[in-house]
Amino acid sequence: MEVKICGMREPENIQQVAALEPDYMGFIFYEGSKRFCEGHITPELLAELPAGIQKVGVFVNESTDNIRHTQRKYGLDLVQLHGHETPVQCRELSEAGIRMIKAFSVDDRFAFENTLLYERYCDYFLFDTRGNNYGGNGTVFDWELLKGYLADKPYFLSGGLNLANLQSKEFEKLRPRPFALDVNSGFELEPGLKDVEQLRDLINFVKDK
Repeated sequence: MEVKICGMREPENIQQVAALEPDYMGFIFYEGSKRFCEGHITPELLAELPAGIQKVGVFVNESTDNIRHTQRKYGLDLVQLHGHETPVQCRELSEAGIRMIKAFSVDDRFAFENTLLYERYCDYFLFDTRGNNYGGNGTVFDWELLKGYLADKPYFLSGGLNLANLQSKEFEKLRPRPFALDVNSGFELEPGLKDVEQLRDLINFVKDK
């Protein structure tokens, strides 16, 4: 299982977290987010990250042209679409050679059939908790709902993850198993500033799996 640490913004904190060598680090390019990274990070900072860390840019209902421009500017390895993006837009980005994570907001009304039209164009799916914000709501959805996900596409599990719920029996029983964990607010000192020691414990926990 891999680890994505999302909502990174502060340069010194980014370097501290990068030293833990997570598999992915996420940078939010959505102005409505408390973790909006523009004006805090530079392309040079991201270029200096260890080669083994994949850089993910998170976008919400952004135009294809703006996503492509930002992807090139910051040298992003993947883009994460966290809004109401259509399969057509995913096709456009895929045809431009961009690798993608498509996020879906899950509650007890969510139908996993909604993912089918995206499978051809996206490399991964991400399942987050439906809430008032596009991610970073800090709440967990009912993991039992994931039994309805029958596709082969690997997925990131998101939504209020912390050390306590990841060490629970409920997480051990979760099926299908996630390809990766996507953590954010459950490992923060404040929005955009990650707790490095807790993240170290998380990565050690995942490595022991």
